[in-house]
Amino acid sequence: MPKPHLLFLAHRIPYPPNKGDKIRSFNLLKHLAAHYRIHLGCFVDDPADWRYQDDITAYCEEAHLQALHPRLAKLKSLRGLLTGQALTVPYYADARMHDWVHKKLDAGIDRVLVFSSAMAQYLRPEDHAKCHVVVDFVDVDSDKWRQYAPSHRFPMKQLYLRESRELLAFERETSARATAGVFVSHEEAELFRQLSPETARITHAIDNGVDVDYFSPEHAYPSPFQIGEHHLVFTGAMDYWANVDAVRWFAESIFPGIYKQCPKARFTIVGARPSPEVKRLEEIEGVQVTGAVKDVRPYLAYAAAAVAPLRIARGVQNKVLEAMAMARPVIATSQAMDGLRVCEDVDPMVADTPDALNALAVAVLTGEIPDDTGARNRACVCRHYSWAEHMGRFVDLLESDRGAGK
Repeated sequence: MPKPHLLFLAHRIPYPPNKGDKIRSFNLLKHLAAHYRIHLGCFVDDPADWRYQDDITAYCEEAHLQALHPRLAKLKSLRGLLTGQALTVPYYADARMHDWVHKKLDAGIDRVLVFSSAMAQYLRPEDHAKCHVVVDFVDVDSDKWRQYAPSHRFPMKQLYLRESRELLAFERETSARATAGVFVSHEEAELFRQLSPETARITHAIDNGVDVDYFSPEHAYPSPFQIGEHHLVFTGAMDYWANVDAVRWFAESIFPGIYKQCPKARFTIVGARPSPEVKRLEEIEGVQVTGAVKDVRPYLAYAAAAVAPLRIARGVQNKVLEAMAMARPVIATSQAMDGLRVCEDVDPMVADTPDALNALAVAVLTGEIPDDTGARNRACVCRHYSWAEHMGRFVDLLESDRGAGK
């Protein structure tokens, strides 16, 4: 029996598979490709990503990849101030994508997976009436904007509060029209149920996973560090505001105290597109900024610990899962660990104040934690974060009756 067709809409190309903000979308695409003939519509907002076109089309019946220029998209998003929309919606609005999506739906495709709520704008009311539409919101994005507001001044504070309000209205409308809405953790799903009680019945939680064969300490990696140095490593896209806030706080308010007690300590920030304020952190003694690297695994393999000092975070953090899979100790804030299913035999190193995070880091650097901490972290991830297990639930939702499920 031939596989049915599925329209997969994503705000960014779901590749490469080891890039932090694309890990979930890639693994979802890969799993769904085993069950459906996929018609992928997505934007490419980084010119370097065009080299992955052939890799991504291998999973698809058809792929409509369209360039998105972030600077122009930001200007276009300002239309939302006139129309009353969340700025996120016109940012991703495009007539050519609109026409392609409608052509696919008018041809009879009746299953749709929307990755990121902004892409739901391409579905008409009649499409919802005849299709199974599953929306992977991943996070409650509107709540991120609410969290951003207090740390900014006028006029950005007011703009972020407006975006939070208008985007939540769009999220609620999107959820109300969908067959099911999915979030990355039980905590995130419960937050949305509180914000959108009318759609609580069709709101689900599906965890992230990690490729434990790829992120494995069993592989041989060359060390990227100088002999004798002890590195605390942060990984992530370094033009993402929550990551920028995290590394600035750690570098400016926490690491100097660690460096004073452990002069061989280094804080290494690994990630593409470091903003100017991130680059300036190298002026702090012991702080290093790598920019984009071909492979984050050597940096994790030789780290004394991974750090995730996020003060604004939603859902399960891939950076935490990857570090645990690499059998490294992880020092994190409670925000960064929100939604993580920690095993009984794992004692997480979690703190939310500079002094407490300093103490945890010094304990790691001076060998005051159990030797098997990293091994227990990896065992936990291997046990609870299989991509195949989690992504299979999307197929269940796409094939279920409207509103069915847990």
